[in-house]
Amino acid sequence: MKQKRKLRINGHSHLLPYPEEIPQFMKDKGIFWVDKDRKFMLQKDWNRPITDSSFFLNEKLAWMERFKIDHAVVLNLSQLYGNGLRLEEMKQALRFQNDFNGRIQAENPGKFTCGFVVHPGFVRGACWEIERCVEELGMRLLCLPTHYMDTIGTWRCIFDEENEPIFELADKYNLAVEIHPYDGEKFIKLENTAWRFHLIWMLAQCADAYHFLTLNGYYEKYPNMRVCFAHGGQLAQINLGRRIQGFDGRHDLFEGKVHPRKAVGHKNIFFDTLVHDTNSLDLLIKNQGSKQVLIGLDDPYPLGEMESLPQSSYPGKILDLAIERDIINETEKDAMWEDNVLQWLYGDDEKGKQDLTNKILG
Repeated sequence: MKQKRKLRINGHSHLLPYPEEIPQFMKDKGIFWVDKDRKFMLQKDWNRPITDSSFFLNEKLAWMERFKIDHAVVLNLSQLYGNGLRLEEMKQALRFQNDFNGRIQAENPGKFTCGFVVHPGFVRGACWEIERCVEELGMRLLCLPTHYMDTIGTWRCIFDEENEPIFELADKYNLAVEIHPYDGEKFIKLENTAWRFHLIWMLAQCADAYHFLTLNGYYEKYPNMRVCFAHGGQLAQINLGRRIQGFDGRHDLFEGKVHPRKAVGHKNIFFDTLVHDTNSLDLLIKNQGSKQVLIGLDDPYPLGEMESLPQSSYPGKILDLAIERDIINETEKDAMWEDNVLQWLYGDDEKGKQDLTNKILG
């Protein structure tokens, strides 16, 4: 019997619409757009250079073929979480993002599994959008920010008890959930300099979200919801001992909460590999177990694993280094590229895993 080849599925990717695909109202309202020369992504009073052509669909497909990546999980754009927008503008912007990702997945089912995004500040509307994206668009990955602005302008963690209706639906639909940081400069009162919000505070935002996921015991309360933290939940790994000591030493501050240790290595909590160095990856694997770790390239952003001489990088480099340094073996590496991604996406739905595998293999 011929053995099926191991797949390479990237669990953390991003995709920009071509400029002409973005509705005019997005630019008119300063929400988000791309210039006609495809050099910058823009918002009102903000812009960022487009650093690689693979931000766009056809170029992304060529990039994937070049690096032998069979399939990619496409998250929403962080700029489209909708924080601070008026209600109607937020709904239209998120609807555009979700319809775009839904179309990309429908037209390229063997190449992309795409996520959809909701705004937790409006829970009822978020639940309606979850139902629409799952039942009408056939999507199964819910993208949520680590933090969001509520209706009175207060910043909250995504794993706030007010959002339990969202998690109930994720549980009902057997959804994978991606937790991704952004907007730190809007509520952390520091000057936005030396890229500090991407290099430091984003990782702290992930650690904060992990803190409340585990304290609230949502990984047990919603057993069909599988959560993956972007960027390896990097600060959450080195912070584990402090959280455990704090819980034990000041138990009066944690009444009704679940001990942090109980979540460690839980089968429904995943982390991607985008931690940039093998020592961090080693700690992640030692803490959580290799089965809870999946490959995430965060392409095409410059903090992703992109082909880059200045950064001495290429897609999948960290796993190759981990093999060289005996942090993982070849079986574990293959699982991080395939089995673990499928487990996050589908859980115990073996038919779903097989159906996607068949689409990938054609």
